[in-house]
Amino acid sequence: MTESWDVRRVGPADAARRVLMIPGGLCTAEFYAEVMAEPALAGLELTAVTQPGFGPTRAPADVSMDNYARLMAGYAAQVRSDVVVGHSLGANVAIEMAAAGLFTGPLVLLSPTFSRGDEATFLAVMDMLGRVPVLGNAAWTGMLKLLPRAVKNDMLKRLPPERAQKLADVMGGNDPANCRRIVRRYYAYLDRHRALVARLCASGVPAWVVRGDHDEIGLTDAERRELEACPQVRMVTVPDAGHLVLVDQPARVAEVVLAASRLG
Repeated sequence: MTESWDVRRVGPADAARRVLMIPGGLCTAEFYAEVMAEPALAGLELTAVTQPGFGPTRAPADVSMDNYARLMAGYAAQVRSDVVVGHSLGANVAIEMAAAGLFTGPLVLLSPTFSRGDEATFLAVMDMLGRVPVLGNAAWTGMLKLLPRAVKNDMLKRLPPERAQKLADVMGGNDPANCRRIVRRYYAYLDRHRALVARLCASGVPAWVVRGDHDEIGLTDAERRELEACPQVRMVTVPDAGHLVLVDQPARVAEVVLAASRLG
């Protein structure tokens, strides 16, 4: 069975610049709704595409980061994207698109992970549990049942209740078997590429690395120095934002996307 696609598109079809937006793990195109509604981006054609395997979509047989980079680069070529925006896991897919020479336009990387140690502790635990026969699928099933309440409670700090509920339901609606497979291959990728900052810099692609000022994903001092020393990388810290910076501060994210589009 081939993968399936979940697509959200706004903006003029004859726009001079086109932007592809890739959501993070457990997320869908719905998470870009606030950014896509920002007036600053009205002149751009914006396409958000759920990575196959998350939300209601079918996962590909190969859920490696390399294959996701190929899939998303193929979609970027299909819709003639000038800029790629990626959040979290989607940002790492964007890095791989650039590192493999599959996309050479500007990148906007919203809270990428540059090393295994930067990743959220709970995800490492889920990966460990996911490797245990029988227990693995049960652990993911249980986590996805508990997730919506925790996500909603966190989002209520900045979103109306109905919007927080909608996004929480999206995350809880993922298939546990897909999550288990994808996260396992994601950690294999982090173990294989232990110097992702260098990998991004070596690609030569212009990139904005955007992080909330209380992002749950870590960034070591050495990684920050290396990013700041890379001539084509710009660092952006967004106040009053966490890991879901695209939901917390969509206007600020839109400003960065607009700046990137002017290079596209």
